[in-house]
This record gives sequence, C-alpha cells and structure tokens, in this order.
Amino acid sequence: MALLKRYRRRANLTQEELADESGVSIRAIRDIERGIARSPQRRTIESLAVPLALSDSELAQLRDAARSNRVQQDTTGVYATSVLGMLPPDIDDLTGRERDLDALLALADELTGSPRWSGHTAVLTGPPGAGKTSLAVRAAHELTDVFPDGRLFLKLRGMSSQPNDPADILHLILRSLGVDAVTIPAELEQRASLCRSLLKDRAAILVLDDAAGEAQVRPLMVGGPRCLTLITSRQLLVGLEGVSRLNLTVLGRGDAIALLTAIIGRPRVAAEQTAALELIELCGRLPLALRIVGNRLASRPGWPLAGLVEQLRDTGTRLKTLTAGDLDVHSVFELSYRQLTPAAAMVFRRLSLVPAAEFSPGAAMALADTGDAALVLEELADASLLQTSHLDGRYQFHDLLRVFAAELLSQEDSPEAIAAAEHRLTDWLVRTATAAGRYFLPSGETNAPPTPTPWFSEPGAARRWLEVEVKNWLPAMKSMAAHGEHRAALDLAEAMHWYFDIDGTASTWHEVYALAVRSALAIGSKRDEAVHRNNLSWIVCALGNGEGAAELARQAFDAAVAAGDLREQAWSKLYLRRARHPGSSELLDEAIRLFEAAGYPIGLYWARAERAAYWHEQGDHAAAAAEFERCLDHFKQRTGTPMDDYGYAYALLDSARSLAALGSLDTALTRCEEALELFRRHGVSLGQARTLQAIAEILTSRGDHANAAAAQAEAQTLFERTGAARKS
Repeated sequence: MALLKRYRRRANLTQEELADESGVSIRAIRDIERGIARSPQRRTIESLAVPLALSDSELAQLRDAARSNRVQQDTTGVYATSVLGMLPPDIDDLTGRERDLDALLALADELTGSPRWSGHTAVLTGPPGAGKTSLAVRAAHELTDVFPDGRLFLKLRGMSSQPNDPADILHLILRSLGVDAVTIPAELEQRASLCRSLLKDRAAILVLDDAAGEAQVRPLMVGGPRCLTLITSRQLLVGLEGVSRLNLTVLGRGDAIALLTAIIGRPRVAAEQTAALELIELCGRLPLALRIVGNRLASRPGWPLAGLVEQLRDTGTRLKTLTAGDLDVHSVFELSYRQLTPAAAMVFRRLSLVPAAEFSPGAAMALADTGDAALVLEELADASLLQTSHLDGRYQFHDLLRVFAAELLSQEDSPEAIAAAEHRLTDWLVRTATAAGRYFLPSGETNAPPTPTPWFSEPGAARRWLEVEVKNWLPAMKSMAAHGEHRAALDLAEAMHWYFDIDGTASTWHEVYALAVRSALAIGSKRDEAVHRNNLSWIVCALGNGEGAAELARQAFDAAVAAGDLREQAWSKLYLRRARHPGSSELLDEAIRLFEAAGYPIGLYWARAERAAYWHEQGDHAAAAAEFERCLDHFKQRTGTPMDDYGYAYALLDSARSLAALGSLDTALTRCEEALELFRRHGVSLGQARTLQAIAEILTSRGDHANAAAAQAEAQTLFERTGAARKS
C-alpha cells in the first residue's frame, strides 16, 4: 500500500525501525507497502498510528485504504472496477530519484490536504535518458491509494516523426471513462470538455508521457480538481502556466554507484571500485546509460568492469558501446536532434568543438558566424540538449550529448567547414582573453585604454570572463600556437603579464608561459623570449623550484641582452635574486640601475620595495621603513587599475612588517588590514594569503593567539588554493 510507504517516509523511518516501534513484523510492513498483504487487519493498521504520528483523519484514510485493498482482492484479483486504466510496470531498482519522488509525493499531499481540492499539474523535464518516465510511473504507483478513481498512462510520442494527435488521446481517455465510441464528439474542444465533466469529481492520476510541446499538451490537461497530472517531456514546455516543474539532471556519484550496484550486485562493484567509478563517469551518470552498461554486465557475469571501461574510453565508439537490446543511447539522442531547426542543429554540432563542456553565447556566435545566437541556444536548452549553467548566460553539454554532437559533426559537416568554425572559435577566444588581460595593466604600461567587448567593459567583468573561460581560452591559445599563429599566442601571454599576479593558479600560468617561450623561439624573437622566460621564472619560483627559476632567469637575461632590452635585463636580475641569492643586494642594485636606465618607474619601485625588504631581513628596520614610505608615496599616486591597487597593497604589507619590527604594532596592523581590504576587493588570493600570514605574526606578538591561529589557518587555505609556496 503506497499510502503506508508515504507516511513512513514522512516519519523518516525505515521498515525495520517502524517494525521495532510498532510491534508489526518487518515482513508484514513490507507486504502491506507492496500491496501483496491479503487483508491487513484493523489492529495491525492501528499499531502503526503512534510511530507514524498519524492524525485521526490520516488513520481513517489508512484504514479505508486497507479495506479497499481487501475489496479489490475479493473481486477480480487485479483492480477494482473504478480503475480507469493500467500503468506500465514499476522498475524495482529505480535509484537516485528519492528527492524528486518525494517532491511529487509532497505535491500530492498538498493537493489532497486542501479542504477544497484544486487539481495540479507537474512537468518533469530533463535530457534524453534522465529517467523522466520511470519517475512518473513510480510516483503514480506510489499514489494509487491516494487517487483511487483511476490511473491513466498516455503515450504522446512527442519525439516521433508523427506525435499522437490530442484528439486521438482524448478519445482514449473517454473510452477509458466508459463512453461509448459512437457517442464521442468529433471536435477536439468538445472531447476535452466532456473529459473535464467526467473527471471533475474523480480522484485520478493522468500521466502524459513524452509531450512534443505546449500545443499538444494543453487540450489534454482535463483533470478535475481532485486529479493530479504528470507530464514528461524533453521540451521545457515554458509556455504552460500554473504548473510545478521538476528538472531531472544526471545522478550524483553516490546514486550512480547505487544504481549500478542494484543491477549487477554489490560484490562485483566492490571487487572493482576504481573501474566502477570510472564507468559511471564515462556514462555521464545518465540513468539510461548506466542501465545499459548494468544490463550488459549483468547478462555477462564473467565480464570484468575494467574491460567495459576500456571500450567506453574511446569516444569514437562510446555511443555504439552504450547499447543493450532495444536500449540505445544514440537513438534516444537522435530523436531530440531531429526535432531541431536547421540552424539549431548546426550550432549543436559545432558546439562540440568548444574545448570545455561549458561555454558562453559568444562561442556559439563564433562557431555559427552570426551576430546573435541567443534564440538558437534557447531552442537547444528548451529541447534539453543543452543545460543552462549556474553562471548566468552560460550553457553546458552533458558529456554523452557532447560525444553525440561530435559524431554528428564529422558526419554532416565538411572538413573545410569544421576547420573554419574551429578557427573562428579559437580566434575569438584568444582575442577576447587578450582584451580582458589588458584591463590589468598598471597605469602607464600602455598608451591606449583597454578595449571594451560585448562581454565586458570594466575590470571586474573582464576578470570573471577570464575565470569562467580559462578552460576554453587556454586550449585555444595552445591551438593557435600549434597552427603556427605564434604572434597571437604571444600577445595573449604578454597581456597576462600582470594579471597572473592577481588571479589563477601557478600551474595555469606555467602552461601559459612555457607555451609563450616555445612560440618566441619558433619565430626567433629574443625580446619575447626574454619576457616570457622571466615570467616563467617568476612562476617556477612561486612553485618552490629555486634552481629551475634561476636557470630561466639567466636564460632570460641572455635573450634580453641579445635584444638590447634593458627592462627585461632588469627583471631577469630581480628574478635571479629571488631564486638564488635572497641574502645579497648586488642583484637588486643592478636591477634598480637597469630600470632607471630604461626609464621604467613601475619596475624601479618594485625593485626598490624588494631592496627595502632585504634591508628589513638584514635587521636595518629603520632604513627599510623609510624606503617603504617612498615606495608607498609612488604607488599611492598611481590609481585607476587593479594593478595599481595591487602594487599599493603590497607596499602596505611590506612596510607593515618593518613597522612591526620597530614596535609600531598598531600602525602595522592597520596597514595590513588596509592591504587585505584591497586584495579582497580585487580577489587577489596570494596577496590575501601573505597579508593574513603577516597579520597572524603581528597578533601573536600582541598575545592574541586565538585570532592569530585563525588568520594563519585562512592563509594556509589560500596558499594551497593558489599552489604557491608559503613564505617562511
């Protein structure tokens, strides 16, 4: 009896726990819930009332359901005559949809709990193979006792070339309601009106499966105030009003493993846990794909999971592998694809060229070579072939749908069209990333202001674009270089010269600058080689490899000398000193001299600040504090870009260390707090980490050990996130 199961779940009890608290055997509870108990007695039902916390009306309803079950078994042995139709069989191992099922059951509770039932409709959407029909059928089975006047399961065949006509569906409903065929009206609206009149006093469930669209569904929403209508569709049916919506996504990892375990058994999953985890990911945790691989494995008890994993790793044959009898992922996907307009189908195929699974409308515009792709993307999202991302305005593929799109691309687009689309995409990504990086140049670093784009026009938006698109623009940069377009790759790397101080991980920037060095060597540009070996030296040093950083700095210096570039020679001296000679000021003095000769104040004051830090380390705190004050005056005058704030924040932090050493703990702490606010304003994780580390040291000196420990713990988390080495 589904009603008992609903009450047990509401009480958050297992069958075993309910048995312990009620004194009713586990087997009896199980048989009642499954509807096979021949005649649950009144005293059995009443024993369940207290642990289930049933109200008087709920207990009466449970008694009536038990009595109704006895009546049904005493008649035909199948269903009472009030039943309108039969449901498809429930799936015993339906797993991972408990929350979604609870949402539908709660909707039914809300409907039946109202003094005046008002009827309700729920729309279940999601990608092909998400298990929409299985969930709707399970809910209908569970709610049989709540809606005793009938269950109707109606296939609308929305994805077929000829969806069922609403008039024909209404004819089936009327026949199920006992209307003689010769008296059924011919007109669609008259049939719908007759259905409404016959259902207005019935408590029934209508499952409208696989709806093509709103036009097909609207005439079929004939349930009365005591009816619940469940609609499944790959289309979002956004035009329907006054409905509840439940969007089914892929299963969580635990639920996916549970489904696989339910099909093939716990011993096989336990014996190959690593293979099982990879298997569910290769299936994209899509219920249909998991059921297919589970069925294949269950039918071949001797097959190792690792063997099937090996087959699924090949994206070229993955969809062919995901076939078991008449279950076929490819065919299920194709039904949705063939419903698309030609423009949407073309964009769907070409989106498989995007390096990452998530992308923006700009990528679609580049691939389609059009000025606006919004309508096409919405069509794909409405068809559940794309999902909207949690980030506004972005979209994402399910892994298997992306494989499907790539397969279609190779079949339906010419090699020339594919190459042209891919080049437009990589060009757009690299150009846009270059424009974004230029928002983070210090004042005076360029003669022209950053160029706004349709995607950003200020540093905050530019940074967000770089963050969310890093898995796209970095592969695009690699692709540009691989195709010999080294100048574009170098321009992007140089635009990031200062941005990498603000955001990103050390491993990302190592890839960027290692690639830039290779591009510089490819075109024989000594100046670019010097620039990017210097940048790479900085990154390698941050990763804790002093020897490697020193060698890169020496190579950068040689290239800078060959190019006659004093600025890069100065940076090389600075980076070499950081990597190998932190206990000496000679390289600092050389860097300062070279920056002065190059007329480059930005580098000059960074070097002077580093020299002040050296004096601080040597114990000359007064000289260090005085030099830091001069650097602060310089950086404070340079405002307007995030990098200007960044330089000022670091000067505040370094000066605070010297002030703390001189005993000015309050002033030092104030400067650290000001630096931390600037770093947080611009999201500079490494700057925050180092400032928090300094704050912890100052608080320790003041005896505030609890707050010092909290600051140090937060600093450690940030050091780990950036991948940078913690300063000792």
